[in-house]
Amino acid sequence: MDKRHDMIVGAMSTFEAQGFRGTGVDAVLAPSGASTRTLYKHFGSRDGLVQAVLEQRHRDFMEQLGTARSDPVGELFSALERWLATHGSYGCMLLRARSEYAGANEAIVALVRRQKDDFNRKIACRIRAAIGRDDPELATQVWLLFEGATAAASVADLSVVGIARRAALALVKAAKVHAP
Repeated sequence: MDKRHDMIVGAMSTFEAQGFRGTGVDAVLAPSGASTRTLYKHFGSRDGLVQAVLEQRHRDFMEQLGTARSDPVGELFSALERWLATHGSYGCMLLRARSEYAGANEAIVALVRRQKDDFNRKIACRIRAAIGRDDPELATQVWLLFEGATAAASVADLSVVGIARRAALALVKAAKVHAP
């Protein structure tokens, strides 16, 4: 692995556990052993590293989702369970970054918005695959269940993901029955 990648991976775990803005540069760089000079060389600034971490996190998560197969909506929640079991239940890193940087760094806030829009498009595609048509309201409902399960798992346990999955599948079933 290269130093840039090591810095991203190390910073990701630090930000996940300790947050973004309140965590000092030394703590962020400690896992990779990088210097502040190396940080600026690769990322231009601490916020540049934050953006790189968020970009990598989004890529990793979207890869985890994979392609819909036989149960396109249920598989979203299966992927979430695998993700949380592997990465821990800290809530959504992207939403936490958005909250911490609101009013402080518009580029980071905009990046999170683009990533969430990308994820919402993925959910809309899964809804289309499940019911055979577009249904923006159903896609939003599933997104809310997904985000809610992600947040709730940080204060409960992973069983909330199964509850959210069952609720989403009930909504999908109802949408199939009440198709226009």
